[in-house]
Amino acid sequence: MQANDTGTGAQREPNPEGEERRHGERVSAHIAEAIDVAGGWLSFEQYMDLALYAPGLGYYSAGARKFGPSGDFVTAPEISPLFGACVARQCAEVLATLRQGEILELGAGSGRLAGEILTRLEALACLPVRYSILEISADLRERQRRHLCERVPHLLDRVHWLDGPPAQDFDGLMLANEVLDALPVRRFCWTRAQLLEIGVARGVQGFLWSGRPAANGVAQYCRSLHAAGGDWQDGYTSEYCALLGPWTAGVTRSLRRGAVLWFDYGLPRAQYYFPERRAGTLLCHYRQRVHDDPFRYPGLEDITAWVDFSALAEASAAAGFRLAGFTTQTYFLAGNGIDSEMHRLAAGDPNQFARFADQARQLMMPGEMGERFKVMAWMRGMDVPLSGFALRDIREAL
Repeated sequence: MQANDTGTGAQREPNPEGEERRHGERVSAHIAEAIDVAGGWLSFEQYMDLALYAPGLGYYSAGARKFGPSGDFVTAPEISPLFGACVARQCAEVLATLRQGEILELGAGSGRLAGEILTRLEALACLPVRYSILEISADLRERQRRHLCERVPHLLDRVHWLDGPPAQDFDGLMLANEVLDALPVRRFCWTRAQLLEIGVARGVQGFLWSGRPAANGVAQYCRSLHAAGGDWQDGYTSEYCALLGPWTAGVTRSLRRGAVLWFDYGLPRAQYYFPERRAGTLLCHYRQRVHDDPFRYPGLEDITAWVDFSALAEASAAAGFRLAGFTTQTYFLAGNGIDSEMHRLAAGDPNQFARFADQARQLMMPGEMGERFKVMAWMRGMDVPLSGFALRDIREAL
């Protein structure tokens, strides 16, 4: 998720006020109670789950404005319609092969990606029979509905909102843009003497980090990360997502035949756990600022960690899929014709073309989103080449 600055420099640090502040206090009280019930210590995975997903309280469960310039972060669909147009072209390849299919988007944010995909697929004469959105936030559902009513009112009858994975099997595609980075993670600290799991305790001024000897399962998994990453020094701290495999298997179980496209920022395991990356990748987003303190605004800020794409590749086989491609966002968009989409959307207007060219730069340049964001494809019950991975497929890095 993109934020405009880090909160340093001349700009004043934002502070929650009024109802927002009171909501944060309610979230903090809820987490504090959970810590007390647990005996004074919660795993960070549990803390992150409560801060983000506690019913009616968590960041993604309650009604906060999250996406876009006036929210906490900006995602690729917010930056440009080019992103959705290119994703739609990839969807069209799969839907055309299936001859008839559905699309399920996991966590649709503001609804912009859904609107762009439906608009472009209609122009390509390749609309899905149904576009489902799995969304846990009532606030975001309403925002998505309003956006789609404005953007594609004549297609709204194809859109359906779900509380959980579909009960019935279907053929088609599943899409997840910046979903995996918000799955709760475990934190650990490596020392020569022992491996610590870093959890959360209560302090005088709020929550604080608290380590304890890692359980055997955590320690064993961290040793495998150490083997992949290299020579960690004492104090090396990072995280991993134990939920990645079970969660992805659960949400994709109903896809009988088709493809899953995962879009997120992350790295193959060997690069993720480089010795130089000694503080991990945990980041928080609040009002377009980025910081690394998940205890600063509980329930009011997004908490994210980069995705271990090697773990996601391993999860594909465990879930009954074939790993069909892995590339950077730059090459995915190029493979799906972002240049021609720029010309189409500009419609001969040089000023518009310059605007779309600037948006494409943000989506594709290495210093922007192009290299940090990756795309992975899973496939089941079909075997068709995907244009998004034709220019460069880096599965060997996994």
